Amino acid sequence: MAALGITVALLVWMATLLFISIWKHIYSSWKLPPGPFPLPIIGNLLQLDIKNIPKSFTRLAERYGPVFTLYLGSQRAVVVHGYKPVKEVLLDYKNEFSGRGENPGFQEHKNNGQPFDPTFVVGFAPYNVISDILFHKRFDYKDQTSLRLMSLFNENFYLLSSPWIQLYNNFSDYLQYLPGSHRKLLKNVSEVKSYALERVKDYQKSLEPSCPRGFLDTMLIEMAKERHSVDPMYTLENIAVTVADLLFAGTETTSTTLRYGLLILMKYPEVEEKLHEEIDRVIGPSRIPAVKDRLDMPYLDAVVHEIQRFIDLIPSNLLHKATQDTVFRGYVIPKGTVIIPTLDSVLYDRQEFPEPEKFKPEHFLNENGKFKYSDHFKAFSAGKRVCVGEGLARMELFLLLAAILQHFNLKSLVDPKDIDLSPIAIGFGKIPPRYKLCLIPRSKV
Repeated sequence: MAALGITVALLVWMATLLFISIWKHIYSSWKLPPGPFPLPIIGNLLQLDIKNIPKSFTRLAERYGPVFTLYLGSQRAVVVHGYKPVKEVLLDYKNEFSGRGENPGFQEHKNNGQPFDPTFVVGFAPYNVISDILFHKRFDYKDQTSLRLMSLFNENFYLLSSPWIQLYNNFSDYLQYLPGSHRKLLKNVSEVKSYALERVKDYQKSLEPSCPRGFLDTMLIEMAKERHSVDPMYTLENIAVTVADLLFAGTETTSTTLRYGLLILMKYPEVEEKLHEEIDRVIGPSRIPAVKDRLDMPYLDAVVHEIQRFIDLIPSNLLHKATQDTVFRGYVIPKGTVIIPTLDSVLYDRQEFPEPEKFKPEHFLNENGKFKYSDHFKAFSAGKRVCVGEGLARMELFLLLAAILQHFNLKSLVDPKDIDLSPIAIGFGKIPPRYKLCLIPRSKV
């Protein structure tokens, strides 16, 4: 009995020391922003809705203020919510918070008006644009390898936004050994990287160092300069990873935005009709739309911006990380702390965008019907970590929507008022519902 008592006492003593150690680790001398008390191992998991983390951030900001601390498992994170603090993080503290947070998880259609799923049809255009930039090559819409890649991109974007991957990102040390969708995601990523590596090797065969053709040539030339380096930055594997990232980001985000945009326009046929009128007046029925047309097409420009604001594609932004100990708004943010500047809190700011939950192109139009820029438009983030493809994506969205609506009317299979715009998943991104539409040639209307 005495031995049992000693054993129990030792266990209690060890548990107490463990608790104190954890408590001291979490609540050290750092003057961190306020936030909910974290539990050992799981952190603040119980305070988050895994199916809608951005909504949880908004709720917590109402209680703790625009800057608050969370523990995602054992990882300390500071969430920054609202236009002013997010702008400060992205622009005023762009050097201090520029580190990259870790994320463990990442047919020819002549249908004569018949319904079809637009996922890969609209995805092929941005895919070919980024392929042309990287490899100086475009692919046929029937190319099976390209279709396979776009299928992987689409599936990965969905998986990254699923509840399981939200858990996996915070507890990968424990969950990596279990079955789950993270295994499918990692398998898909590996397949994309293998494709990118083969493309880079094939491209390398035609490299002329004295006459670089673009981005990929420059990286391969730098790799050759480092061939005797002990720790080279440029290797075939590193270049392949960069190419894979650019292919995914350059294809899927623009494709998803356009796909979501077409669904929105079917929901609001009066908006589509105004776009037809502007396109007919400025471009006409046969001339190919050009980037310069944007200056004369404020309504289409406003619609493109409002689509991006309304869908809020990457609500919690890409993770940032403090590169040094930083004093921010009176709080001390330790080096290595994950920073989450929430973009949804800026894009849905009620003071800037009245009725932000409604799709209103008027958010970007002044009283004279001219395009009105808003500094709250941060769909591509800002600062050092701003999306490198922002200009390209804006151009693509404008030209693709103009070209589609120049030649076609959009027709839904259901009554417009019955179209549900709610995303089917909210995590890393917001995933639009799958749907079919009909493209009716305007010449037949």
